[in-house]
Order: sequence, then structure tokens, then C-alpha cells
Amino acid sequence: IMRLRSVGYIVDDLPKSDRVYQDLTYFETHFKGIMPLEILIDAKTRRGLQKKDYKLFTAMDSLAEAIASMEHMNRPLSIAEGMKIGNLAFQGNDADSNYRLPGEMTGPTATRKFWSSLKQRLQDSAAGSSNTLKALSRFIDTSRRYTRMSVNMADVGTEKLPTMLARVDSAAHRYFDTSYTVTLTGTGITFLEGSKFIINGLKESILWAFALIAVCMLYLFRSFRILLCSLIPNLVPLVVTAGIMGWAGVPLKPSTVLIFSIALGIAVDITIRFLVNYRQVLPDHQENVEAAVLATVQQTGLSIIYTSLVLVAGFIIFCASRFGGTFALGWLTSVTLLVATLTNLVLLPVLLLFFRSSKRLAN
Repeated sequence: IMRLRSVGYIVDDLPKSDRVYQDLTYFETHFKGIMPLEILIDAKTRRGLQKKDYKLFTAMDSLAEAIASMEHMNRPLSIAEGMKIGNLAFQGNDADSNYRLPGEMTGPTATRKFWSSLKQRLQDSAAGSSNTLKALSRFIDTSRRYTRMSVNMADVGTEKLPTMLARVDSAAHRYFDTSYTVTLTGTGITFLEGSKFIINGLKESILWAFALIAVCMLYLFRSFRILLCSLIPNLVPLVVTAGIMGWAGVPLKPSTVLIFSIALGIAVDITIRFLVNYRQVLPDHQENVEAAVLATVQQTGLSIIYTSLVLVAGFIIFCASRFGGTFALGWLTSVTLLVATLTNLVLLPVLLLFFRSSKRLAN
């Protein structure tokens, strides 16, 4: 269980032979990936970007340099990159001397003049008004308050992603002062937050499930000892499954966290069937716990085994799937159900016999 990791990838469950997976692997190998990360820059006031254009472009260019130097991160696309490309086009195709922000040598006044000239040329150009301006609008909103930087990155997984995002956020706050608000967003962050929510939801759902099961057991049997007898056989299969996942290297991710909830619900049904039958036969054996347990095993054991085998057969079909999450759901749920059957037919009777000195088990 200590080896169990909580990590997920956006395309983790796709077969390795799938064309989409192979294409993404190719792009990660040669172009550092294509997973989108967006950096939203808010100037906090309407037309605030125009008032601070030189300062803004310089900060965006510095941030782009910092991000491009990070592992698994491409150089961001932004309006600052567009300015550098425009300066290269207007001044000449010498990338060594002209691929830079206009005014980098002469100051912010040249930048503002170039920015005004560029906008005018784009507006006067038919191609610019239909295509280039449309592309420009993707990076600056109509109120001139928001702009963004678009980064392509590798699918590094939910384990490494928080560290990378922290580095990007730290660099952003280093180059942008408090007059700007910088927010990280995009598909990668959405996936990360979704994975955290699902896994945290698993923990809460299991706790609530055990609490509700405890309430039901107390209501049905009016005994804390029988409550203990019912919870332990259902806890052991979950622990065993978690251990197998850690040993086999199957991580906790959105497609595998459902296993515990499904298996717990089915295992509890087996426990309730056994305990209800035990309570019914106990008076017929003059409150003799050992005889009642033996009779319960004889009466319900075969039906529990048959039911479990049918359920395992239903879930094992999922192993034919090429989708990783469905495959894991099939074999891990089957293993959990088999362990739950053993614990309810072996461990549960042992616990009942262990507490047989108390007549409150019969109440």
C-alpha cells in the first residue's frame, strides 16, 4: 500500500498502439508536447494594456524566455511574440538582429509607434482584417484589459504537474508586478483539479459508506460487537486490493478509484445476507453461537459463492477492453469480490465465534 501512487495522465488509458497516443508521444519527443497551458494576464482596468504596452511586452517576453528554458515546456505564444515577428518582417529578415521587441534598443516610445503602425497596417489590409486581426483577437480582448500567453507542454502527469505550475507561477510573479493579476488555466490544470476532486471524493465516499453501513448494522442487530464483526470483513478486501495495486504498479486515477466504492457495496450485501441468516437460525439452536454459525455457513455459503462467481464473471468481461481504465476496473473488482467472499465465509464466522461469550450478539 505504501507503494500506491496517485498519478494520472490525460491519455493514460489509451492503448499504447493507438494512433492518438503514438502521435502525442511523437510530439512530446520532438516538440515537448502539445498539452495546452494558458496564462491569463489581467491589467485590472479597461484599456489597461494600452497604457502599459512597453512594460507589458517586456514582462511577457521575459516570462516566455523563462518558460522556454523549463523542461517539458515550449516557448509561449503571445502578443509579444507577434510584435517580434512583426518587427522582423518590417525591419528585415535578419533574425539575429531584428527578432526582438521594437524599441528594445530605443525605448518605449518606439514600441508604441510600432504598435500603432502595426494595427493600422492590419486594419488596412484585407487579409489582415479577416485573418490576422482575428488571430490577434485571440490574444487580446476587445476591452484591452485581458491578454494571454498560450504554452504547449508535455503530458507530465498529475504528480509532476503541480511542481511545474508552481515554477511558472513563481516566474510570472517575478516579472509582473501587483498592477497585473496573472492566472494559470487550461486543459492541464482542469485535468489536475478534476483528478484531485475525484480522489478526494473517493476518500469521503468510503468514509460515508462505512458510516452509513455502521448505522444500518446498529439498527438491524443492536450490537456494537456485531458491528465490528461486519465492518472488518469488508475492510480487508479494500486493503488487499490497495496492496495489489501498489505491488502491480496500478496508480490511483479517475478510472481506477471507482473500484473501491463498487466492491464495497457488493461485499456489504454478502455480509448482510450472512448476518441476517445467522440471526434467524440462532434461536433455533438455543442461542448456541457455534451451532448457529455452522448452520449459517451451510445454508448461505453455497449461494454466496455462486453469487460471487456470477459477479466476477460479469466484471472479468471488462478485461477484454483495450481501454486501460475499463481493463483495470474488471480485474481489480474481480479480485476484490473474491477476497470479500473469502473474508465473509471465513473471517466473519471466526469473529462471531471469537465474541460468542457475549449473548448480546443475539440481540
